[in-house]
Amino acid sequence: MTKPAPLSREEKSWVLYDAANSAFVLVMITAIMPIYFKDVAARGVADAVATSNWAFANSTASLILALLAPVLGTMADYQGRKKPFFLFFLATGLIFTVALTVPVEGQWLLCLLLFIGARVGWAGANLFYDAFLVDVTTADRMDNVSAKGFGIGYIGSIIPFVVVIGLIVSGGLGDGLPAGRTRMSFLVVALWWFFLSLPAIKNLQQRHFVPASPNPLLDGFARLWKTFKNIRQHRRVFLFLAAYFFYIDGVGTIITMSTAYGRDLGFGITMLITVLLVIQIVAFPCTLIYGRLAARFNTRSLLLFGIFVYCLITFLAFLLPFLEGEVVRHMLFWLIALLVASSMGGIQALSRSYFSKLIPPENSAEFFGFYNVSGKFAAIAGPLLLGIVGRITGDTRWGVLSILVLFMIGAWLLTRVKD
Repeated sequence: MTKPAPLSREEKSWVLYDAANSAFVLVMITAIMPIYFKDVAARGVADAVATSNWAFANSTASLILALLAPVLGTMADYQGRKKPFFLFFLATGLIFTVALTVPVEGQWLLCLLLFIGARVGWAGANLFYDAFLVDVTTADRMDNVSAKGFGIGYIGSIIPFVVVIGLIVSGGLGDGLPAGRTRMSFLVVALWWFFLSLPAIKNLQQRHFVPASPNPLLDGFARLWKTFKNIRQHRRVFLFLAAYFFYIDGVGTIITMSTAYGRDLGFGITMLITVLLVIQIVAFPCTLIYGRLAARFNTRSLLLFGIFVYCLITFLAFLLPFLEGEVVRHMLFWLIALLVASSMGGIQALSRSYFSKLIPPENSAEFFGFYNVSGKFAAIAGPLLLGIVGRITGDTRWGVLSILVLFMIGAWLLTRVKD
């Protein structure tokens, strides 16, 4: 396995944006915001109801972008359009993240509405950021560059996370998060996201494109319809998207709902935050290893291995509430965390690069629109499934078990994709 060549300026700028937006994932989606919502914004609301509402908000944000992504992606493939779309959604995400400093105790609906806006902005910017992968590097370097993006994202997000934790701890944890300091931490996320986005804003350039059109909206819809009509010509692409829908559904649900599930099981805030910090650190080298192994082994085989790891994670998470003894439960929770860290970056990074190799580069934004539709509808289905099952049974663990089926379907479909 030869050592990859150093990253170019554009590759570095692209990779650095992963570190910029990963702070939003860690603080706003995974770690702090879910706890703040349950403990502060939704104070007085039953745990199962608050967890379900959080799941429904994540599903709503994903639905909004899923409906917009194909059309936006098609229009962004025209010459000079990809970057303006990227900048618009980046600005939207930043503005709503800052606005999340406004809701106070009991204002759970306002909090969820602003969170939906922030998540739509974050996800929309990622759509066009992912589509830039074909512009910043070559096909033989995509696995490595994509993995470095996720890897740097994990290790880079630790810096604002530590600042946020310091800010929160200085306010005194007690039985819950200090509301004022926690809201200040959302501002830290927005600032980190903005400043680390500056190289991407400056250096990313669209090199593959469709010639300009006098009627981009109408022609965009025509191109979108043509793609659907010629779906057989892109059988591998859409078969992969079907597989991706199911397995990334499970991955995203675990990432999104992990802290809320941990709180339902009675784990303390300090432990949950510590676990998330360790996951970020361990995920960094593991993601880079996935990227290096992709140069030696079949990328699809590595994706199947990552899915297998997540099947194991899901089953262990389901068993967790049945165990007696605090020490045993804590040990199993740590094992689950380390398994998550071992594969969450690799499976996401290689999915992105594998898809990039399957699509025509001049239509990258259009096809990444479909990629995001698959991911966003999956992000709707997983939390929605968990929320509905949790609401019906009154116990979130049965919703967790249902996620196992999604991984199994995704793995089976992925085996049908021919390299």
